[in-house]
Amino acid sequence: MNILNIPSRWSSSLVIVIGIGGVVAVLVALLSMATGLSAVFTNSTDPHRGVVVRSKATGELSSNLSVDVANIVSTLDGVELAAAELFVIADIPKKATDTAANVVVRGVSEDSFTIRHELQVIEGRHMEPGKNEVIVGTKAQQEFIGLNLGDKVELREFLWTVVGTFEAGGSSVESEIWGDLSSVQSAFRFEGGITSIRLRLFNPDVFEDLTTIMKDDPRLPVDLHSEKAWYENSTNTNTLLIKILALIVGIIMSIGAVFAALNTMYTAVASRTYEIATLRAIGFGGLPVVISVLVESLILATIGGCLGATISYIAFNGFTVSTLDSTTFSQIAFDFNVSPTLITLGIIVSVSLGMVGGFFPAIRAALLPVTVALRGE
Repeated sequence: MNILNIPSRWSSSLVIVIGIGGVVAVLVALLSMATGLSAVFTNSTDPHRGVVVRSKATGELSSNLSVDVANIVSTLDGVELAAAELFVIADIPKKATDTAANVVVRGVSEDSFTIRHELQVIEGRHMEPGKNEVIVGTKAQQEFIGLNLGDKVELREFLWTVVGTFEAGGSSVESEIWGDLSSVQSAFRFEGGITSIRLRLFNPDVFEDLTTIMKDDPRLPVDLHSEKAWYENSTNTNTLLIKILALIVGIIMSIGAVFAALNTMYTAVASRTYEIATLRAIGFGGLPVVISVLVESLILATIGGCLGATISYIAFNGFTVSTLDSTTFSQIAFDFNVSPTLITLGIIVSVSLGMVGGFFPAIRAALLPVTVALRGE
């Protein structure tokens, strides 16, 4: 009976649907930002790969090594390939704001491409050694001005030609600009200097032994990280604030949605007091009444949850934005990712809010004295 009467009370029912739908839409949208940003750091990690940086360095920006160190590391047992890389920052205007923002410029060698087997040049060609040529990631090309194929981009007072565009399995390097190591060293005045060494190991099981070897070698003031652990640290640092914000906003909006549901369901119970009392008088117990009110609340909440999740998916899934990477102080582009897990979470939240919003009105309806209700008091 409660469900059949929903259309006759569409305006008050709509309050629950919109309120809970709004909670779910905002919550899913914020969490999809964290999920998308997390995916950028965790996509395409390989258990055979490692990252070597200066001892105690928390990121490539704070690391400083010599090419001699890279040469020593490349000879260690278990190392299949070692690629010296230079991580520097350049200012390039963003398309959205036309203001300069930090972009990663990475100096690489041929082995850098071999180690990152997922990286593919999809347009143009590779840069040539010794020349001021760069290839740019697809995300960097989408977000920043002057990075299309054939464009000339100014990096540290030198003009560089964009000769290619690359993809890297959705990983963070798609937000970077890559150039020849020696050319980047010269332009950014890092002659002979590097910031990290990328490794490909014959077997992931040698990580522990290799770490011990490096720590015991006085020539190697370095730390070795597995690629997964290296990116997990960046993921936790960058997504923590977003998750906290989602939690705070979600709680505040949930409180409002619960009060809206309570008000609507109390009103619904009050308008059907006589009907409920009649059912109680002819033999129906309190439990069917409780279930009846709860089912109505849950149906409205579920509709709101589905609506909110759908809005988030249509509006945000795949939407590309950029933010400041707190570990490198550079811009990193990523896509919102409204995953099935987040949609399921949104539905669970909506059902929970519906349960809370319908519980107390349901109890009131079940405990209302029959004689009082029949007299309309």
